[in-house]
Amino acid sequence: MRKWLVAAGALAVLALAPGTALAGPGDPAPPRCTACVDVAAKQAWLLRDGVVVRGPVAVSPGGQGKETPRGDFTVEWKNVNHRSKEFNDASMPFAVFFAQGGIGFHEGTLETPSAGCVRLTREEAIEFYDFLQVGDAVQIR
Repeated sequence: MRKWLVAAGALAVLALAPGTALAGPGDPAPPRCTACVDVAAKQAWLLRDGVVVRGPVAVSPGGQGKETPRGDFTVEWKNVNHRSKEFNDASMPFAVFFAQGGIGFHEGTLETPSAGCVRLTREEAIEFYDFLQVGDAVQIR
């Protein structure tokens, strides 16, 4: 059984647990990402060589009018104690930036939509910060 689907160029990771390979014998190649986010499901995963190493974890993506951008990105930079220049010096602990406009993963509440970033609990933000490196591939779908 396939563990992931590709439809119209969009990746949908399906409720994968750690240790799950994204492709089996005869399946197409696994996605080339180190972090994958399913915005609709509000879930994210960390992967190494196509195998889930963490997730699914709950996330809070951007809300209406401030949607998290979809696409293929690369981790550009990281800052453990970042403060937002765009949003009134807001605290963005364990920030991992991957898209223009200061969009990235960071610690924050999951109770409300973000302003475009992918918010994680403190524990998960630390894990994502420690795991992801500059140059790693990020897919947001």
